[in-house]
Amino acid sequence: MKISFHGAAQTVTGSRHLISINGSRLLLDCGLYQGRRKQTYERNLNFPFKSSEIDAVVLSHAHIDHSGNLPNLVRQGFEGPIYCTYPTKHLTDIMTRDSGHIQEYDVQFINKKRAKQGKGPIEPLYTIEDAMRAAWQLVGVEYKHPFEPVPGVKAELVEAGHILGSAGIVLELEENRRKVRLMFSGDIGRYELPLLKDPVLPADVDYLIMESTYGDKSHAPPDQAYDDLQAIIQRTVSRGGKVIIPSFAVGRTQTLVYYLHQMIEKGDIPNLPVFVDSPLAINVTDIFRQHSECFDAETIDFMAKDPHGSAFGFDLLQYTRSVEESKSINSYQGPVVIISASGMAETGRILHHLRNNIDNPNNTILVTSWMAPHTLGRRLLEGVKHVKIFGEKHRVNARVEHIDGLSAHAGQSALVEYATALKGRVKEIFLVHGEGKSATTLMEVLSERGMEDVQYPEMGQEVEI
Repeated sequence: MKISFHGAAQTVTGSRHLISINGSRLLLDCGLYQGRRKQTYERNLNFPFKSSEIDAVVLSHAHIDHSGNLPNLVRQGFEGPIYCTYPTKHLTDIMTRDSGHIQEYDVQFINKKRAKQGKGPIEPLYTIEDAMRAAWQLVGVEYKHPFEPVPGVKAELVEAGHILGSAGIVLELEENRRKVRLMFSGDIGRYELPLLKDPVLPADVDYLIMESTYGDKSHAPPDQAYDDLQAIIQRTVSRGGKVIIPSFAVGRTQTLVYYLHQMIEKGDIPNLPVFVDSPLAINVTDIFRQHSECFDAETIDFMAKDPHGSAFGFDLLQYTRSVEESKSINSYQGPVVIISASGMAETGRILHHLRNNIDNPNNTILVTSWMAPHTLGRRLLEGVKHVKIFGEKHRVNARVEHIDGLSAHAGQSALVEYATALKGRVKEIFLVHGEGKSATTLMEVLSERGMEDVQYPEMGQEVEI
């Protein structure tokens, strides 16, 4: 039995962990690595294994850094099943199709530049058609419902509490009459986040592959995030300004809408229009509505009492799909909240809203998530005075605010609780999905708690278990 780490090893994105057992090869996740354009294209295009030799995939959740390279895997010859929860199946379908559209669009843009430089064209990483082919291989399974992805492996998915349908993957491996229990945490959620159930702690596991994204940091509590959001909106309304929020389509948008719904119902903020301007986020929200079985008790109670019967719909909320509807938002002069993709303010409709509103000191640009280096969102967060949007220079006069407590990733304290649930039982922990500082800090804290057998594997490293 072997584990080899082919993604999210000593970095955050590109989740890909390979289990070799009984002559079979089982891949846990197949995500996109996200970074500088040239590096990401080459890294995502070329697998360190033959795609046709992978027998099955088990997918932890639909975020693109965990699911986004599945169409490329299929394009290069993978023909097996891709197991995941039903919400993840539905989300992955639309997420990878959207990603395929982006891949095609980006390559068109790049090839125009290459042609001017006398260079030949390149192919997209994959297309919408590839994503649709991959969707046919998605197999939905229920939480806690055992299945056998390859011979000698019994698998079970448990609630991870990160996004809708997210799961920890528990594997019972048997080879030559020897049994081993292995768990891959996927991305671990946080306790008492709105909407979703809390993550399930690991139990009775020999080996744990665990994320370490925030191994060096704990988050503000969700209640604090609610209060901060309320205060920022109130301050912006008092200036007569707009609140512009770059937001990820999966998870963050739905949480923000739910919070705003609660605030308006309670009278915590004035009545004001709220727009969700992202076709992908709207499609994702529809999937959230279809899977209320994933909601926590508080959300179910809120929906039962709410006159609209929904966590994601109220009178002042408008979802805009068409370009014409999106453009019409610009005509609003008074206070308004605009939630739009992309989450890091790199592409999508959010760029139009920023271009139209960034020069007004009455407005607020609200950052609610981690921003990768070199992105527009990161530059705004760092306080730059001028930015380029669509190639044009703009002065940043709008106020840039940041809310920390909305992260759907477990912070340090929750990660420690997750790992120490196996104290005295687990033989080895492999930290993935974390930069060096976060992982090494978490290793030090775990060592202080008496957990010494913790590794931070390198890309491509193979471990026999």
